[in-house]
Amino acid sequence: MIIPEKLNDFRVFVSGSPDLKGVADLQLPSFDAMTETINGAGMSGEYESVSFGHFQSMKFTINWRTLSDEISEFLRPESIHIDCRLANQEYDSTSGKHKFKANRVIVKGHVTKNDLGKAAKGSPYDASSEIEVLYIKVEREGKTLVELDKINYIYVVDGVDYNQKIREALGM
Repeated sequence: MIIPEKLNDFRVFVSGSPDLKGVADLQLPSFDAMTETINGAGMSGEYESVSFGHFQSMKFTINWRTLSDEISEFLRPESIHIDCRLANQEYDSTSGKHKFKANRVIVKGHVTKNDLGKAAKGSPYDASSEIEVLYIKVEREGKTLVELDKINYIYVVDGVDYNQKIREALGM
């Protein structure tokens, strides 16, 4: 039996640069579907109808331990490409050994907020950068679990593109 234990470590690369130093942690975005309340004659109540493949604003946050030269990448008024490599630690109870599984999160978007944090002697800054996600891809061991491209109407889960018929209906 495989027991998923924890994230052992991670590295973050920005726009192809060497990995960022000073990153404390990451807050991955939430997939909150856009909905509309449906009610009317012939119904006993109301319900939230999902607009398939459409999601509310998604934020990806990098929390910084210290300020460094790398923060300048996040202050530019340009699109940014974040590539996160994550090593999940799992315990195999059959073999009695730990294994490591490679996860990857790719995010493209625009930086909407830079909080430079608090400067206190002997303490981390607790700074952060927030990115509005226009594209996200989550992989596990090279397999795509989910890919969302808001600009190009792509929403793939486990190999199924749920926006294909929408693109076809729009003549794309």
